[in-house]
Amino acid sequence: MSTRKILASIGIAGVLSTAVIAGANAASARDYISIVGSSTVYPFATVVVEQFGKTTSFKTPKVESTGSGGGLKLFCAGIGVQHPDITNASRRIKSSEVQDCEKNGVKEIVEIKIGYDGIAVANSKKSKLYNLSRKDIYLALAHKIIGPDGKLINNPHKTWKDVNASLPDTKIEVLGPPPTSGTRDAFNELAMGGGAKKIADLKTLRGLKRGSQELKDMMAKLGVPMSIWTAYEKKKGKAPKGKDIFKQVAYGIREDGAFIEAGENDNLIVQKLEANPKALGVFGFSFLDQNLDKVQGSIIDGVGPTFESIADNSYPISRPLYFYVKKAHVGVIPGVKEFLLEFTSEKASGEEGYLSERGLIPMPEEERGKFALDAKNLAPLSLK
Repeated sequence: MSTRKILASIGIAGVLSTAVIAGANAASARDYISIVGSSTVYPFATVVVEQFGKTTSFKTPKVESTGSGGGLKLFCAGIGVQHPDITNASRRIKSSEVQDCEKNGVKEIVEIKIGYDGIAVANSKKSKLYNLSRKDIYLALAHKIIGPDGKLINNPHKTWKDVNASLPDTKIEVLGPPPTSGTRDAFNELAMGGGAKKIADLKTLRGLKRGSQELKDMMAKLGVPMSIWTAYEKKKGKAPKGKDIFKQVAYGIREDGAFIEAGENDNLIVQKLEANPKALGVFGFSFLDQNLDKVQGSIIDGVGPTFESIADNSYPISRPLYFYVKKAHVGVIPGVKEFLLEFTSEKASGEEGYLSERGLIPMPEEERGKFALDAKNLAPLSLK
């Protein structure tokens, strides 16, 4: 074959190769929004998705319930059609997750708060309603509690009556979310941590200064291993604060069967509570609100989980809900900005919006306006 023919054949092959690549890229391009994340936000997102698909010319977005942590991991994995455009979260994004995003090229993130939700500690309506304190919850579910000698011991409590003489003589059995869930993060902070702060030495521990001798002394008094200090120092490059050690103690949930991880499906927990009236379950208020014929929310520190008590912040286990958007995908994936405007509209997340009918607690008017404006302007996330 002549040189001219060889070059010609190479050129044709190159054109064909380029066409194949272009065709593959066209085939792989998405014309719908991909959403992952929190099981708590999932029911709210699906309502908006359905409304968006019915009332606009855009395709109905795809929503997956992966848990807040799992969703943020997928979201932060990179830019491009193979990665989700939006992730829902039942807690705020962590600085470490923002760093992971940046490492993978996800540098511009828009944060939208959509409203508030309470965490219910519920049981079957076939059983007596529980009246608990956050201290009761901590003493029932913590891996370590303070023993008679003032040092941390493995939790010995078998029944609720062991925790508090006024509670039923019923085996401690609580169904709840896994560590990847934002509900678990919020439960740890608000219920477990809130209960631990009611114990004098743990409250003192939490307030001690970074790297102080007082912190070391308190750790010794409580029997907290210094290996926790050194592990933190190795990972963070600095000594811990009392709050860092407190989290290790307060947020550690027992693994002896008293707490049962029930996955990211809150509806499954409701079903299991129906089947086992002696158990309690931990899940978002919206699932309680939708299943009031089957389950009831425990009174926590004298306040029940209701729309009103969460809205006025009197219910002690409540938290904000969010979603996060990749600015780089706006204008590339059809409908992303329009979806944000729908989610933050008064007809969706306002006081009389269709999401409040599903259990979302609306933000105050001024806060709603702020996040609606952030959605319109694609305001960049700031953790300050």
